[in-house]
Amino acid sequence: MRPTRFRWIIIFLLFFITIINYIDRSAISYAIPDISKLFHLNSIEDGAILGAFGIGYMITTFFGGIWVDRSGARTVLFLSSLLWSLSIGLTGLSIDFTMIYAMRILLGVSEGPNFPAINRAVGDWLSKDERAIALSNSLVAVPLALAIGAPIVTQLIIHTSWRGTFVILGILGLIWVPIWYYFFRDFPEHSKHVNELELAHIRKNLPMQKEDSKSMRLHQTQKVVGLWKFLFSNPTLLANDWAFFVFGYYLFFFMTWLPTYLQQAYHLNLSSVGIFSILPWLLAAILLWTLGYLSDAILKKTGSLRKSRSHPIWISQLLAAICIIPVIFTHDLTVAMIFISLAVAFSMSSNSTFYAINVDVARERTGTALGVMDTFFAIAGFAAPMITGWVVNSTGHFANAFWLLAVLSFSSVVVVLLFHHPDKQRHLNELH
Repeated sequence: MRPTRFRWIIIFLLFFITIINYIDRSAISYAIPDISKLFHLNSIEDGAILGAFGIGYMITTFFGGIWVDRSGARTVLFLSSLLWSLSIGLTGLSIDFTMIYAMRILLGVSEGPNFPAINRAVGDWLSKDERAIALSNSLVAVPLALAIGAPIVTQLIIHTSWRGTFVILGILGLIWVPIWYYFFRDFPEHSKHVNELELAHIRKNLPMQKEDSKSMRLHQTQKVVGLWKFLFSNPTLLANDWAFFVFGYYLFFFMTWLPTYLQQAYHLNLSSVGIFSILPWLLAAILLWTLGYLSDAILKKTGSLRKSRSHPIWISQLLAAICIIPVIFTHDLTVAMIFISLAVAFSMSSNSTFYAINVDVARERTGTALGVMDTFFAIAGFAAPMITGWVVNSTGHFANAFWLLAVLSFSSVVVVLLFHHPDKQRHLNELH
């Protein structure tokens, strides 16, 4: 009997819904010029719509982690994806600024638990030697969705209008919902598609799952006070959270404002914006996927979380900061796109290591730990579009917004170098 490989089917399902997730949340950036004209909005109001997602996301990404640890990824992703598919579809039926704003908040609320659920599923379905690889294979969907989403969404808008685009995207999400609920179980022990050999591989470095999920959750609830103290006082996790905020600021800045920047600074039409938006996200997908494998390879060779997780984070953030500066001074589209692509790619490349740290340091409550980290990300999702809208409306250009990106990146480099020491925390966990 050969071991089944059903765990990689699960990773593919997570990859696919993350593609849909990010196309849904980014589509507004291509539709905002038409929406702005229709409802007579200024840059501050555009920024409010683009940042509304972060408001809802901030609420449920934190509590979504707790929900995932209590209820499991199966139920959470089923309900979340159902609600966000409905909200994205209703965006296409919006009749004014208020309704679009409300639907964007609802989209954020419903998408908030997505990544805590992914982290929980990876923690329960993959051995420690495969986690960064699995996470990179799942999370590469983020830049890949933005790369393929750019031409897809722009062409949908051109041929069906922005309203038709959102309705179509809502239908795509609804197709995934029953497939997930049928195939996924919270633990591989409960799946009829996993044989004993695959289960032995998954659990080779972990104790077998002897308790049922209800017993586990009761036991976990008894440790909740110590957990929260740990999550909000651990320097490695807090440094990880801040660096992830900076990661999120970069992501939401370029996801929401890059199309408008290209239209305003270089006078590109919508179709051209879709084409030019492919390169940054495609390069980011390649580096993110590569770094996930590199991180696990370094961990396997050295046994050091500092070398395999911390170093990729601060190095990638430093390179992102360096690459964003030339964008401020150039007026050449080719030069701007080269350095924007590099800045986006470097800033996103260490995404899987952020997630892996939560599993490495707080595996028993990785959903909650990821929820805390993702709350920092959600704040960035609100702050980046709003601050950028205010800056552009006040100055008439993007230069100061790019300077802020560079400063934030340098700050995360310093924080990670000083405080991000996961090996020390792993050693303390072993002692206790």
